[in-house]
Amino acid sequence: MIRVAWASEFLLAAFWVALASLSWLLFGGILGWWIAAALFASGLRHVCEMHRLERWLRQGRKSQPPQSWGVWGEVFEHYYQLQRRYAKRKKRLARVIREFRESTAAMPDGTIVLDSDWRISWFNAASLRLLGLAGNSDIGQPITSLVRTPNFERYMRAGDFGRPVEVDSSVDLTTRLSIRIVPYGRGQYLMLVRDVTRVKRLENMRRDFVANASHELRSPLTVLGGYLENMSDDPQIPELWSEPLAEMRTQCGRMTTLVNDLLELSRLETDAPGDPDEQPVNVGDLVRRVRAEALAQAGGERIIETDIDPALGLAGFDNELFSAFSNLVFNAVRYTDKGGRIRVSWHHVNGGGARFCVSDNGIGIEARHLPFITQRFYRVDASRSRAQGGTGLGLAIVKHVLQRHDARLKIRSEPGEGSEFCCDFPESRLRKLRPGS
Repeated sequence: MIRVAWASEFLLAAFWVALASLSWLLFGGILGWWIAAALFASGLRHVCEMHRLERWLRQGRKSQPPQSWGVWGEVFEHYYQLQRRYAKRKKRLARVIREFRESTAAMPDGTIVLDSDWRISWFNAASLRLLGLAGNSDIGQPITSLVRTPNFERYMRAGDFGRPVEVDSSVDLTTRLSIRIVPYGRGQYLMLVRDVTRVKRLENMRRDFVANASHELRSPLTVLGGYLENMSDDPQIPELWSEPLAEMRTQCGRMTTLVNDLLELSRLETDAPGDPDEQPVNVGDLVRRVRAEALAQAGGERIIETDIDPALGLAGFDNELFSAFSNLVFNAVRYTDKGGRIRVSWHHVNGGGARFCVSDNGIGIEARHLPFITQRFYRVDASRSRAQGGTGLGLAIVKHVLQRHDARLKIRSEPGEGSEFCCDFPESRLRKLRPGS
């Protein structure tokens, strides 16, 4: 409507200008001067109406629009309707923000909004209790100056926010917190803080029970294994007992392996990551050791190829990485038929970091099993796993070792095609090795 009014106004002005010009030519200057005066008066009116519009806009949306006619009546009404719509939207937005703050204030978990420089923009009441924030005086403070723990500092440096990090509360050292950062918007972050003390206490109880039970089982199994070995080597033992004794030794060895794996898992869960005793690990040497043991296990019936960057090392623990990598390679040997091919690689990847991969052309795994195979005692094929001597703990050990080295396990598999297990390590874990080191 306002466009039509302005168009009419411009057409009217053009008509008067044309009429003034024609009158000037036909009738002389007197009539032309009268028309020019009328045009000047019309222009003066527009200037006055613009002044009224500017003064009304400065007064704010609470005042009624000035009364006018013609195009300026349309202009005032148009701006008035725009102001009303803006006021309604602003009211709705204020209500949404208020409801958001009320809901987050009622949450038992801490919620903190961080800007692109990791400075606090807003936080709820639970954050005061969990992190000991001092109130509004902490607005604008860097979060790293308020949460000062090595775990959190490593978490921030790594920039991998796909999983949470656990820290001790600075308010109460007996309280364990889980912190997760979620990027959103344009360079903003939402920091979620949860009290996981009770969960960790239950996990510790379970871990202590497993560790204690495993320790208690280790000694009797050692004694039993020793007696079975002596009996098997004793020439006076009847031939009829040979097969049962061999089976007993196999089962005793399997139980010993299970106990050792349980103890290793317990240790991995107990030890804190980022231990200062971490050393550069020569992955090339480690892979050569793993390959030698795997070839011995395979009895020369599988082909194991390696493709290793000899200058690329890792910061970590040699024994833990050997345990993780050997579990992956030994699993490939177990589930690849005779004559199968296994490939082990270790290289930089595009985008930063490095990847250790073990691939095979074995029996493969159905997609429905993949989310669960790193759980303790989970078996895709229980009968085959036991027959191959597996304990069901190998991939759980791999997962915990990788977590302690800030790495992730990625699995791809197709039944009948084979499997690929890849360990992705961040750039912060990589070390350049000297020749011969």
